[in-house]
This record gives sequence, C-alpha cells and structure tokens, in this order.
Amino acid sequence: MGEGENTQDQQEKAPEPAAPAPQAAAAPPTPAETAAVAAPLPEAPAPRREEPKVPAAGIVLMFGRWDVSGVTLRDAGMARYIDISAVAVPHSGGKHTNKPFAKAKMSVVERLINGMMRTENFTGKKLKAYSAVERSFAIIEQKSQRNPLQALVDALQNVAPREEVTRLQYGGISVPKAVDVAPARRVDLALRYVCQGALESSHKSKRPIEECLADEIIAAAKNDVNCFSVAKKEEIERVASSAR
Repeated sequence: MGEGENTQDQQEKAPEPAAPAPQAAAAPPTPAETAAVAAPLPEAPAPRREEPKVPAAGIVLMFGRWDVSGVTLRDAGMARYIDISAVAVPHSGGKHTNKPFAKAKMSVVERLINGMMRTENFTGKKLKAYSAVERSFAIIEQKSQRNPLQALVDALQNVAPREEVTRLQYGGISVPKAVDVAPARRVDLALRYVCQGALESSHKSKRPIEECLADEIIAAAKNDVNCFSVAKKEEIERVASSAR
C-alpha cells in the first residue's frame, strides 16, 4: 500500500509541460510581393507562321511560284522561237493547232509538257505530265538554287544542234550532205532530246520521272556530255562534220 501511494504522489507532483512560446505575427506582404502574385505568368509565344509570298501587282508567276521576268536568252536565233512569257498555267487548250509557226507563240514550258507525253505512261495524260514538270521545277530549284525556267532555257540552248545530215539523191545513189538547222527545228530537237533523256533514264528504274527530268535539265544546262541530250547533239554534229 505504501508503494502505491508514493507512486501516486510522484505523478501528482510531476511538473506540467511548458506552454509553447507565442509565435511572432507574420509580417504583412510588401507591395512588390503583392504585385508579383497578382501578375499573370507570361504566355509562351505562338509559333510564327510563314505567310506565302504574294507577288507584286501585275506580276504573273509560272505555276504560281517562279518569276520569269529575269530569264535571259543568249542565242539570238532561237530567241524568236522560245516563248518565255509569264503564264500562270501553261495550258493553251490547243488554240495554236493547225496554224503555221504558231508553236512559237506557245510557252516553252507547255511545249516541254507536251513533249513528255511520248510513251504509254503519259500519252494523252496532260495533267500527269503537267504535275511531273511542276515537281521537276521544284527539284531543280532545290538542287541548283536557281530559277528553273532559266535552267530550262540554258539547257535548250546547249542541246540544240547547229547542223545535221540530209540525204541527196543523185540518180540511184543517196549521198549524205551536212546542212544548217533552222532555228525553229533546233528548238524542236532540243525539247525532244531532253524529254527522251528523262524517259530513258526513268525506264526500268525506281527513280520518279520528275527527278529524272530535273537531273537531265540540270546536266544539260551545265553542258555535261554524260547526259543523254548533250551526247545526242554531239553525235549529230560529229556525223554532220564528216559529211561536209
């Protein structure tokens, strides 16, 4: 009994826990902190959209993308038969058909499109050839960093033969004779060789036709003898020089 009473007395005499010290009152926020909290967070800048290039008033772009005003012709004889006038859509609808020398008034780009329709893949498919030429112009601009119409004009001037061989009949004997090529025929042959070179390189190949056409035009503009059209021109002139 004595031990129980002592334990009870010790519990009663145990000191009470000290009261927590009073905390200091929080200082009021400063005006700068209030403005920082109230100000909204800056928004991330919206991505800048590239606006399409709008041509100046009165300027017509080929395919709506390329300016033809700066295109120049070195060959004065062929200049009359290479039409580089500004045409947004090179498609005349056959209005020059059955008119003498009317193809000189047709855009040279449309004549290139018509020249591409030579095989079973493009015969009668004007829209398909149109799209292939348009895509090839974009490839030319990307690879050579120049106006594709200027590259085409330079290619035609380099590819056009200056003389060829004709056959003269003397009795029962056929004699080859070298003759000068008319400027209109020079343009016709140049367009034919460029188109044939593109179609030859794309035949049995995985490369698309627009890439083959772009490479042919770029190589012909540089007067590269390894391309089909320049090699064809050199062959014709070589045979003509031996028949003089």
